[in-house]
Amino acid sequence: MAILNLEIAGSPVLKKKCEPIKKIDARLRHLLDDMAETMYKYNGIGIAAPQIGKNICAVVIDVGDGKIELINPVIKSREGSEIDSEGCLSVPEIFGDVERAAKITCEYTTRYGKRRTMEAEHLLARCIQHECDHLNGVLFIDIAKNLRRETDDDDAK
Repeated sequence: MAILNLEIAGSPVLKKKCEPIKKIDARLRHLLDDMAETMYKYNGIGIAAPQIGKNICAVVIDVGDGKIELINPVIKSREGSEIDSEGCLSVPEIFGDVERAAKITCEYTTRYGKRRTMEAEHLLARCIQHECDHLNGVLFIDIAKNLRRETDDDDAK
């Protein structure tokens, strides 16, 4: 496995709509492993393929309950509304309040080609919506109600 380079806000790949994945093979599974390693290295809870320069519909998430891989995810339903703070590996040190659905239903394909449906609430639902936005060329800074800069130094104050 390898740590991949992160694309930072301003990179054209982050603003493009991603292509659906047509072939699930060992190469894609290796990429998913590398995406997870990269996400963990930078203390993220989610990463989408555009963030590592790939214009494909692949997402890796771990909000603390174990790794979830979503290939060609589609959010089928949204319920409720919550506003919470978000950040992004591709927008370092910037955070903002974003309104998202409190509960979603998402269809996706596994790394072994099985189509699945998942219901998610709160943080997991937020993370899936954030990562699916990446697949559509949308960054959280495009939809945040406000933005603020935070650094590790802020924690020491």
